[in-house]
Amino acid sequence: MDSTALPPDSPWDPAYPVAKNQNPYTITRSEILTMLREGKQPGKDFVLVDLRREDRTGGTVRGSINLPAQSLYPAIPTLYTIFTTANIGSVIWYCGSSQHRGLRGAAWMDDYIKDRGDSSLRSLVLLEGIRGWAKAGAEYTAFMDEYEEDAWL
Repeated sequence: MDSTALPPDSPWDPAYPVAKNQNPYTITRSEILTMLREGKQPGKDFVLVDLRREDRTGGTVRGSINLPAQSLYPAIPTLYTIFTTANIGSVIWYCGSSQHRGLRGAAWMDDYIKDRGDSSLRSLVLLEGIRGWAKAGAEYTAFMDEYEEDAWL
């Protein structure tokens, strides 16, 4: 990501540290769509993490797990162990727009990975989040679980 830094803390995360990495790596929806079309499997080849809680309506990218952002920071060591034990190469974080929760999740996990000197796992944020995915057209919504068109109008 460019020089755009993380936004100020929101009400759910002031007790947690600010990530050292203020510019986590990004991935575009077209890159993920290509992975899905090529038969790469969420949960096996990569992990998609939807960080929404109350605003988790309208569907999610196919194969995503839901970890509300409010529960994320303390779970990072466990998630890291699960992902590395399963030989997951990439974990992709997102929220509604990926402007705060998605960025924060990707940055925290990236810090944790780097603190361990690990180069086998990448932590990425989905640019434009689920909103960008759902509004990008039928080729994207075809790869959504529980898609509700009315939620994105």
